[in-house]
Parts: sequence; C-alpha cells; structure tokens
Amino acid sequence: MTEQLGVTPVAARPTSSYTDLALTVRESGLMVRCYGYYWRSLGLAVLALGALVGAMVWLGNSWLQLVLAALLGVVLTQFGFLGHDAAHRQMFVSAAWNEWTARILSGAGAGLSYGWWRGKHNLHHAAPNQVGRDPDIAPGAVVFTAEIAAQRTGVAGWITRHQGWLFFPLLTLEGVNLHIAGLRALYASKLPYRSLETVLILSRLGGLVVLLLVLLPPGKAAAFLAVQMAVFGLLLGGSFAPNHTGMPIVPKSLKLDFLHRQVLMTRNVRGSFLVDAAMGGLNYQIEHHLFPSMPRPHLKLVRPMVRDYCEVREIPYTELGLFASYGVVIDYLNHVGVRDRSGAFDCPLAAQLRG
Repeated sequence: MTEQLGVTPVAARPTSSYTDLALTVRESGLMVRCYGYYWRSLGLAVLALGALVGAMVWLGNSWLQLVLAALLGVVLTQFGFLGHDAAHRQMFVSAAWNEWTARILSGAGAGLSYGWWRGKHNLHHAAPNQVGRDPDIAPGAVVFTAEIAAQRTGVAGWITRHQGWLFFPLLTLEGVNLHIAGLRALYASKLPYRSLETVLILSRLGGLVVLLLVLLPPGKAAAFLAVQMAVFGLLLGGSFAPNHTGMPIVPKSLKLDFLHRQVLMTRNVRGSFLVDAAMGGLNYQIEHHLFPSMPRPHLKLVRPMVRDYCEVREIPYTELGLFASYGVVIDYLNHVGVRDRSGAFDCPLAAQLRG
C-alpha cells in the first residue's frame, strides 16, 4: 500500500525552498566530481568483461557457460549504470566527455541507444509520475493508472489485474525490449550520431551472437543469450521499479514546485553496500532526482542532509527496505485499477490543492 502524504499547500511554501537546499549542498562540496571512483569503476567493468569473454573461450562447449551468461548479465548492467551516470554528467566536468562516454558505454557496452534513452529519461526527470508527461508511466505491457486499467478487458484485463505477480517475469524481457526500442528509435528518428550509435549497438549485439555460435551449438548459444538477457533485464529494470511505482500519480494539469515534485513522487531504498552496487546507486533516488549531476558516491552522503531538510519543512521523505519496496510495487500493480478508483492511491497533494 502506497505511503500516505501530508503536505503544505503551494501558496504557503517559500519559493526558495529548493534554492536554499541547493546552496547548502553546493557549499558542502558534494557536487565535486569523483574522478578516482569513476576511472576505477570503468577499469573494473572493462576488466570484468574481458575476463568473462576469456573464460567463455576457455570453457568452450559446456552447459557451465550459463553461469558465465548470468555473470555477463551482471557486468553489462554495470555498463548501463555507468552510462546513466555519464549521461547525467556525473563523471566529468566536460559535457562532451560525459556525452561520448555515455554513448560508448551504452552502445558498445550495454547495447542501448544513448540518444533515445537520454530524451526519454529527461522527460521522466522533469515530471516523475505525472500523467501525459512521464513516459515511464505511459500505457504499455504494465499499467500504472486507473484510466488505462479500465480500458483493459478480456485477457488483457486479467493480466492487468495480476500484473504485480507477473512483474518480475516481465522484467526478464526488459533487456530485449530496451534493445528493440533503441534500435527502433534510431531507425525512425533523426537522433544525433544515429549512424554511429546503430553501428555500436549492432556490433555489440551481433558480436556476442557470433562469438556464441563459434563457441557453442545453436541450442546452448540460445540458452546462453536467454539467461544473459534475463539477468540484464531483471537487474536493470528492477533497479528502476521501486523508485516511483506505488507513489502518487500526478494529474496532468497539476503544477508543483521542483522540490515537492521530486520528493513526493519518489522513494528511496535502504540497504547495504550490496544494494548500492546492485542498483547502481539509484536506491538514493530522491537525492538523484534533486541533484542529477551529483556523483554516485556522494548520494548516500547527501541523504541525511536532504532528509533533515524535508523533515523541518514537513515534506514526507519516503524510504523503505528492498523487500518492502518490492512489496509495494507488487501490491500497487495488482490493484492499480481498483484502488485508484476508490481513492486509496489518489495523491493527497492533489486533493489538498483541489480543496
């Protein structure tokens, strides 16, 4: 069940609420780039990828290759996280260095289109969970709003009513979906460096297929690819799902100030170093939305500052453990249509402003 919010009407909020916080954070030094961390992370990711390819060649025709397939899915997910950090200009001061690093990590590493993802992701950051503005809650295989759920009948309606239980199986297909969506966008849109990105992605995807067919019989090669794609989709999609799903859905016409827009619609995920690594630092989602260019290692350091700032201003700061957050996701998705119509998932902020 989604967390209940109690907030102050917009008219009572000082317009400097985010400005004050941003100034304090800048003075703390936490916006400074972490070059050592990122060069080390890039080097380890490349070394891990090289080691896995070497192990695949050494192991040859064996079903133990499926273990390497799962590990490859983990490593490629880290390439995706690093590409995300570069796209948000967390790595370098130079915009060009960040952009090209993100393009190479995304295309040649993760097999994803940087140009397509950047446009989509920027829209999400501008208006998280807002109907008609956030592409992450647009109609698709998974339904996030009551209006769309009400339109699903028959088999599609049954799937929508049980989509929470189907969510993790669907995530295993997310890797394939992201590859296809990126290539489709490159084909249909005039994205910058479209030809280069297409070559990078097709070379990465095609190169893996060729390597597998050289090393393995077709059946084992297909099984390897299926395991790698499933792990990649599960980890990458699973790192985004708990951050906004089950938080209030914002009506299309509602206007919010930046601080409330980013905090009220976002959830952090508590955890250990392993959670930080598995989610690429995206478990500090509130801080990431407030300071998208802040280097990943500093997000956990700024968290107490942001939490205390919100507490003083009575802005609900939502944070759950990993399993509890997935429980909210499953529960919300299974009942999105019923509960949205009953008002349990209506945004209390919107209710106050309407009043």
